[in-house]
Amino acid sequence: MKETVKLNITKSRELFEEAITLVPGGVLGARKPGDFIDSEYPIFLETGKGCRLIDVDGNEFIDFLCGYGPIILGYREEEVDKAVYKQIKEKGFCFSLTQKFQNLLAGKLNQIVPCSEMSIFLKTGSDATTASIRIARAHTGKLKVMRCGYHGWHDWCVEMKGGIPSKFYEDVFEFQYNNLDQLEKLMETHGNDTAAIIMTPFGHPNHQKMQLPAKGFLEGVKKIADKYGAVLIYDEIRTGFRLSMGGAQKLYEVTPDLTILGKAIANGYPISVVTGKKDVMMAAESKLFISSTFFPNSEAFVAALKTIEILERDKVLEDIWEKGEGFMKSIQSLIDKHGVGAELTGVAPMFYITFKKDETGAYKGKRKDFYTQLIRKGFFFTPFHHAYISYRHTREDLDLTLKGIDESLAFIKDKYQ
Repeated sequence: MKETVKLNITKSRELFEEAITLVPGGVLGARKPGDFIDSEYPIFLETGKGCRLIDVDGNEFIDFLCGYGPIILGYREEEVDKAVYKQIKEKGFCFSLTQKFQNLLAGKLNQIVPCSEMSIFLKTGSDATTASIRIARAHTGKLKVMRCGYHGWHDWCVEMKGGIPSKFYEDVFEFQYNNLDQLEKLMETHGNDTAAIIMTPFGHPNHQKMQLPAKGFLEGVKKIADKYGAVLIYDEIRTGFRLSMGGAQKLYEVTPDLTILGKAIANGYPISVVTGKKDVMMAAESKLFISSTFFPNSEAFVAALKTIEILERDKVLEDIWEKGEGFMKSIQSLIDKHGVGAELTGVAPMFYITFKKDETGAYKGKRKDFYTQLIRKGFFFTPFHHAYISYRHTREDLDLTLKGIDESLAFIKDKYQ
């Protein structure tokens, strides 16, 4: 199989060379070239519409990263954007006091999310996960936290510990997804002092295969939380409004005490939520302080309300599941056909293609070559993060992508034979 021609990313590189003189690392966090494949992926984008992106060099891609998850409908979704424009033009969005959309969105969440009785609204996932821990500690009067999954960049949970005194995370203990025995042992030691168990209800660990909950796992975690009086928190930043309208808790029928929402709730506009049971949430009324100049800004509330309206009205998630299940079935057939050690994990709305680890380390080369071929062919995946399907991915888009995956796996087979 012939190797695909390398992309021209000259302008991206020029902008990056300028950026590193102005911004530490050039660009922030998980958007650095090293988080993709350096010299192969664009670094700066120009525009997006539907499920397609165009970078500053004019390369066009069918996108499966979806802004790292917020784009559930599509880029520049006209109905959502028009609602926001109308609010900005006719009413304004940044005031000293709150607008009515707070109440409207909180009421809507009460109808959709199983655990939702009261809500507070913030801007980012890290804001919300950190607020949920503060609420749990204030509610229980306890200190320790058990965690499973990625929960943001704040001091208590970030993996890179540079600049963070150990005292800020010394009471936080990690357990692995689907490892109930590990959590039980931790709680035998720390349970009476544990304020919260925070976890992703669907397993999407960084850089690793995705995991469905094992039989009894979520139920077992809930039972342990109840036994020790810990607040059970589901971090549904990625799974909320994507696995189901009520999130993974609705899909798997296990209800936590608190839930964190964000990303897909507003199709790209910045908003996050801590929502949950009234007796726990009421700690935020008088036992602690959570505030920001921009938390009450209404443009994101308007976007969220309109996004939810479209999701419900157009049966968006049903469409995504239907398309995604067929797409994943076809990907698995291609993986079986080529036999190069690729693995497919996840569910229809969010999935991941990885490669089986081996003693020689060849899987790293296969991964790099596979995703290099895909980006050169115009398909925007990343080797180190799972993919998403949006409403605006058409079946034609998915068929084109399958052809690209087929050719990329064939290239790997030829190269590593």
